[in-house]
Order: sequence, then C-alpha cells, then structure tokens
Amino acid sequence: MKKVLAVLSLFVLFCSLVRAQHKRDPLTEFEVDQLRETAQEPDKRLRLMVKFARARMLAIDQLRSDPKLAQGRGEKVHDLLEDFMNLMDEIDDNVDSYSSKQSDIRKSLKELVEAETDFQLKLRTLKDAAKNDAKVSDEARNYEFVLDNTLEAVNQSVDNARKTLDEQNEEFAKKKKK
Repeated sequence: MKKVLAVLSLFVLFCSLVRAQHKRDPLTEFEVDQLRETAQEPDKRLRLMVKFARARMLAIDQLRSDPKLAQGRGEKVHDLLEDFMNLMDEIDDNVDSYSSKQSDIRKSLKELVEAETDFQLKLRTLKDAAKNDAKVSDEARNYEFVLDNTLEAVNQSVDNARKTLDEQNEEFAKKKKK
C-alpha cells in the first residue's frame, strides 16, 4: 500500500512539473515584437504593456458576456487571468527597473494607475459575480484561485505605481528647482 501511494505521489509530482514546464507566454509574437521595438523607450513600453493588459481584460469581459462561448469558459477565463497576472508582474518589474535607472516614467505611471484602478473594479466585479450568480459560480471554480492572486497582484502593483509616481514627482521637482 505504501509503495502504491509513493508511486502515485511521484506521478502527481511529475505531472505538475511537466505542466509547469509548458508555461504559456502571455504575449503574442506580434506583441513581443512591439515591445522589442520600444526596449529603449520606457514610457512607450509601459503604455504598450498596459494596452496588452487591457486587451486581456476586454477578452475576459467578452468571454463572460457571449453565451456562445459558454463551453469551457471557466478554463478560458483562468488562462486569460493568468496571462493578465503575468503581464501585471512584468509591468511591476519594469516600473521598478526604470525607476532605479532614474527614467522619467511619470506620464505612463499616471496612465498605469488609472488602468489598474479600472482593473481592480473589474476583478472585484468578477469575484462578486462568482459569489452571487449560480451559473458563474460553477465555472468560477476553475479560476477563483487565480482570480484571488490576480486581484492581489493588481493591488500591489497599483500601490507600487502610486508610490513610484510620488517619488518621481518629488525627485523631478527637486531637479527642476536646481
């Protein structure tokens, strides 16, 4: 019996490792090319990433509202939320990187804060719908964990963006006075 459990445990571990290796890229090839073209332009790069995140959020909204797309909707929303969360993490990393390099990203940070505030609202609405609507509740089982993680990532990202924007406003105001 112990051998069977040990083999079963190893099998489950192996399957999870294989799945982890096949991690999806949240960006399309076209989006990657666009980001590559803006590698030296922090403001443009951040704006593009926000645009891509908005596209994922729009896709979630469209998926949820179209009855023709009901088949497998929970898994599709899960994947889109995962892509969205990965984009938010990448945006956060870029904000930290550009900030540490003293890049002036105030304009894109303002847009980012506005977008993330909108994302928070949409994610909370999705979470509330999962709690209050029986139809949504069934499919939400597929994505409720990633939804919680995504909401947390957006909350942290908007806090980071606001803090960085405040720091940059203060820093560039001091430079202007000199």
